Amino acid sequence: MKYPIGIQSFDRLIEDGYVYVDKTDMVYSLAKEGAIYFLSRPRRFGKSLLVSTLKNYFLGRKELFKGLKIEALEKEWKVYPVFHMDFNGSDYTRQGMLENRIRSYVSDWEKIYSLDSGEIGSDIGNRFVKVLRAAHEQSGRRAVVLVDEYDKPILDVLDVNKNLEEEHRNILKGFYSVFKSADEHLQFVFLTGVTKFSQVSVFSGFNQPKDISMHGKYETLCGISQEELDATFRDPIESMSKVYRCSYDEMRAMLKAQYDGYHFSDFMTDVYNPFSLLNAFDAQRISDYWFKSGKPTYLIRLLSHTDENMDEITGKYYAPKEFIDYKADVEQPLPMIYQSGYLTIKDFDLRRNLFLLDYPNNEVKDGFLSLVATKYFKGSESVDSWTKDAAFQLEEGRLDDFRAGLTSFLASIPYTMRRKENERERERYFHYTFYLIMRLISVYAVYAEKVQSRGRVDCIVETPEYVYIFEFKLDGSAEEALRQIEEKGYALEYASDRRKLYKIGAVFSSETGTISEWRTA
Repeated sequence: MKYPIGIQSFDRLIEDGYVYVDKTDMVYSLAKEGAIYFLSRPRRFGKSLLVSTLKNYFLGRKELFKGLKIEALEKEWKVYPVFHMDFNGSDYTRQGMLENRIRSYVSDWEKIYSLDSGEIGSDIGNRFVKVLRAAHEQSGRRAVVLVDEYDKPILDVLDVNKNLEEEHRNILKGFYSVFKSADEHLQFVFLTGVTKFSQVSVFSGFNQPKDISMHGKYETLCGISQEELDATFRDPIESMSKVYRCSYDEMRAMLKAQYDGYHFSDFMTDVYNPFSLLNAFDAQRISDYWFKSGKPTYLIRLLSHTDENMDEITGKYYAPKEFIDYKADVEQPLPMIYQSGYLTIKDFDLRRNLFLLDYPNNEVKDGFLSLVATKYFKGSESVDSWTKDAAFQLEEGRLDDFRAGLTSFLASIPYTMRRKENERERERYFHYTFYLIMRLISVYAVYAEKVQSRGRVDCIVETPEYVYIFEFKLDGSAEEALRQIEEKGYALEYASDRRKLYKIGAVFSSETGTISEWRTA
């Protein structure tokens, strides 16, 4: 089985015999049921391949679709003039790059349709309208416009160069406004991107696209569903199970925990990250392929502008207007974190129309939190190095070593980070510090702020041989923390567990910034 890793061209994928998860029935529906669409999906989720599939369909390349679902649906296979714009592959932090890229596209199309480009500096939008009109008149069919990664020119400069960011928004707004005046010449328009910037700032001025980003019918348009995984990839899963010396079902569960968990509508259909999944099949190893392929530095920059910590953002219910219908800016990082794929829908409350947002899977949770923690713990010792040691210490029951390492790590954090004006902010700082630390150790099952019938325990860590129940206090006493574990019955659910149980009461000192007291039972 040949895996199309890095292959974004539908014709190459088909002609060279790469495995293809058939989405062509949805492509047919898009083409027949609407005219102007917008789709938001995380990076490397197959948006470019989808655009290429649409391109080949509208070019009437029937031979490429032989044996696919669309073959039984499409009977005419008309050929349309197609205009494909891909904003990948350029560095838009350079002044003038965006305008040059657009002008280059339009100039090439003007040559195809024998049009005069006009004077230097002439309005690029009006020139594109003339191209669309000429294409319609010369071919006898309205034009198809496909725009891939429309938002990259904005993301490249977001919160880095305010002037260039505004310039790019204005250029794109002016360019897309031509779609309104060229409506009679357009058959189909499809735009993709990672984020859905406010229609007021970018998409105003032309007929509003139908946003199918959370449309139940198209939630698996990009990515791989559980049904598609089971139908297409049984052989590579069985092969990986031999490498990992486990059963097929165990291997399938490992892949699900690492790469599944995305939901793009309230139907809650599970969607796997296709880039990571295909890389795992190709390498026969589970690793953080998607996260390592690109770091969300723009999101880290945005998070620096908000007072909310990641533990206060995740695991909460939100109204659609808070993460879907929004104006993307530095004061509202949540929508961009969601659209970029670092959070996803985990539950839907139909009665209240609220969505629960959390990390989609282990790859995203571990990678993103590691990046957040590295930024948060700036100036301290290596985060990754210590957390790896801590995980092994807990696995082996070396609680004294874990305590020593935790104490040392906390002591390495600069005083300026933990210096807070009031008690509430001090508690918030230590809570978030503890949250990041325990989340980063989650090679094993780690439950931070776990809700039980009689209360909320600070943290439970489960390893193959040990269970650790932690209760932390700020400037309190370890005895008080242990007493709370007993009185609230936090250990009751482990009464019949064969693993050795440790109950730990620990005290954070706001004065020293580290562990001042530690007791185990």
